[in-house]
Amino acid sequence: MGLVTEPGGIDDPYNHGAYLGLERAVRELGIRGRVLTPAPKEGFVPSLSLLARQKYDLVIGFGYPAAAAIDRVAAAFAETRFAIIDVAQDDPAHHPKNVLCLAFSAEQAGYLAGHLAARVLTLSPGVEVVSSVGGERLPGVDRWIAGYQAGARAANPRVTTLNGYTDDFWDPVKGRSVALSQIAKGSRVVFQVASTCGLGALEAASERGVWGIGVDVDQSHLGPHVLTSALMRFDVAVFDTIEALARGRLETGRTSRFSLENGGVGLGAISAAVPTALKAEIEAVRAEIVAGKIPVASSVT
Repeated sequence: MGLVTEPGGIDDPYNHGAYLGLERAVRELGIRGRVLTPAPKEGFVPSLSLLARQKYDLVIGFGYPAAAAIDRVAAAFAETRFAIIDVAQDDPAHHPKNVLCLAFSAEQAGYLAGHLAARVLTLSPGVEVVSSVGGERLPGVDRWIAGYQAGARAANPRVTTLNGYTDDFWDPVKGRSVALSQIAKGSRVVFQVASTCGLGALEAASERGVWGIGVDVDQSHLGPHVLTSALMRFDVAVFDTIEALARGRLETGRTSRFSLENGGVGLGAISAAVPTALKAEIEAVRAEIVAGKIPVASSVT
C-alpha cells in the first residue's frame, strides 16, 4: 500500500491520522506500506505515478488539492486501485471507476465543537463571540466552519461568529495573525481549520487567555487552553479501506462516507474545566445528529 501525503508530511496534523491508519495496517494486517511526500512545487502526479508503475495494490492520495492528479493518474493506470482521502466521488472530473473516495461529514463534528464553544462562554463573563480560522477557501475547510457556526448559533442565537482565512496551510505566523485580529474583536473561542498554519491560531489563543479548538487530530497535548478538537478519523478510514482490500471486499468507483454514526468524525478530549453536565449535553446533541433530528449544513452561509 502506498500513501502520498500533502507536502507537510506525516507530522502535519492533516496527514498524521492517515499515517497512523497505514501504520496500524502494517502492524495488524501484515501489509507492506510506503509513504511519499512530494516537494511543494513537485505536485502529486510523479509520486502517484511511481507507486502505480511499481504495481502497488492500493495507492492512497490526500485531500482536495490532489483530486485532479488522482483523476489523471487513475486514467493512465486503469488496473491500479486508488483511494483519495477527504474527497467525494463527484469531485474528480471524470469519476474514475478505479478510485474510492473517502469522504467525511466534518460538519457534524464542527457542529459539536460550535455548540460547545457557545455554551462554554456562559462559564465566565464576557462578550458572546466565537471565531474560526480557515486555511484556503476549500469545500473541506468550509464544511468544518459551516458546522461550527450552525452549532454555535443553535446553542445560543445571540452569539456572534467571526470567520477569516489565512490562504495558507503551512505558516503558523499567518494563523496567529488572523486569530489575534479575531480575539481583538472579542472572540473567546478560536477554532483552527488551517492545519499547521492553524497552530499559530492556537498559540494566539494561549497567549491571550482564550479557548482554542484543534482540528483533524486531538491537539489537547498543546496545552490547557485547548477546549477540544474536532476530529476526522483518517486512521479509521485508511485502516478500514486497507482491511477491505486485504479481505477481498474493496469496491471502487464510489464514495465511502465517515460520520458521527460510524466513528469517522467526532470530538477529541474535552477540557477538564468543562462541567460534566455540559459534556453530557454535547453527547446528547451528538445522539440527535446521528438520529437525524439535527440536519447539519455543509456550506458556509
